[in-house]
Amino acid sequence: MSRINFRILVLVLILLIFAAAEVSTEHLPSFLRPGLRLCAYISTEGGNVTVVDLVRLAAVASVNVGPGPASMREHPTRAEIWGVSSAGYVWILDAPSKRLAAQIPVGPSPAGVDFSPGGARAYVAVFGNNSLVAVDCASRKIIGRARTGSGPVFVGLTPDGARVLVANRNDATLGIYDAASLALLGVVPVLPEPEQFVVLPDGSTAFVMAQDAAQLSVVDLKRGVLLANLDLAGPASDMVLKPDGGELYVVSAAAHGLQVVNTSTHEVGDYILLGSAPTRGVLTADSGILYVCDSAADRVARVLINDRRVARPAQVAEEPSVLRLTPGDTLLLVVSRGSGGLSVVRVRTNSLLTVIPVGSHPLDLAVKLF
Repeated sequence: MSRINFRILVLVLILLIFAAAEVSTEHLPSFLRPGLRLCAYISTEGGNVTVVDLVRLAAVASVNVGPGPASMREHPTRAEIWGVSSAGYVWILDAPSKRLAAQIPVGPSPAGVDFSPGGARAYVAVFGNNSLVAVDCASRKIIGRARTGSGPVFVGLTPDGARVLVANRNDATLGIYDAASLALLGVVPVLPEPEQFVVLPDGSTAFVMAQDAAQLSVVDLKRGVLLANLDLAGPASDMVLKPDGGELYVVSAAAHGLQVVNTSTHEVGDYILLGSAPTRGVLTADSGILYVCDSAADRVARVLINDRRVARPAQVAEEPSVLRLTPGDTLLLVVSRGSGGLSVVRVRTNSLLTVIPVGSHPLDLAVKLF
């Protein structure tokens, strides 16, 4: 064998080794070290949470958490997933053991949960008895309760953790509470049937979306007053706030696209056409790409934020409804209500790696690295 042929053979072998390594680790989050685990948690209408190992790309457990798992969140510091059940309690799933660790009775039909910035407390909006409940996360005991407006459906904290906000659907108000004492600081009228809100990083302003309303309420949280109701192209399906707070991206299925709101001037600016029925969005950490589910087209649109341009979409399973990015924006996870599957998309190549069955009628999605 000539020296030239030998060198070619060695080069080919090296290329084959690199190619094999790339293929074998195509789905692995590159930042994971031995001992670290990354899992997705998908709740279903049947009252189960399916646990998916995102390194093995396989469902590894199904945990019964009780009827009507309305929403769930990963705890910011503990290896736990918290959620609420329509049966009247908060449930806690222990991530390492994949077992139900606790059930905390809070009242009928709890609607949502959020955490203080350090994770010491959880706050729960209880729809059935119009209350806000504070839970100590270490002891798992209720340490406070306050009266809310009628029909609280969404709870969230200001970024500094000083105030708790509650959207009350039935009386169209936003309640503002002191996070430490749960003392009521103010009640602000907003659009009828408010559903969700986002808060600017400085805690000065909240933007509130409402069911079937082609408007957004803008609330001054320091003065406790309504500043404006902004007109939109269609009712909001979801809101995604840029991390620096400069822009708010409002997704609308009825308007088939999204609008960009300047959060400092409260001006509704650019409109971007996305597709048939865009519903939920998630933004990369660098704010470069906004991913938006299109539930009618079975795909996820990719919006290049700086260019205000829609790039090649990612095809996913039938009727995508909820999506999240893993830490480091390595994988895009998309829950498909129609197919009962979790689509796993590799962000770097915008390619569908696999669809993992997670159960019929999946509802919500949480991601935990521990």
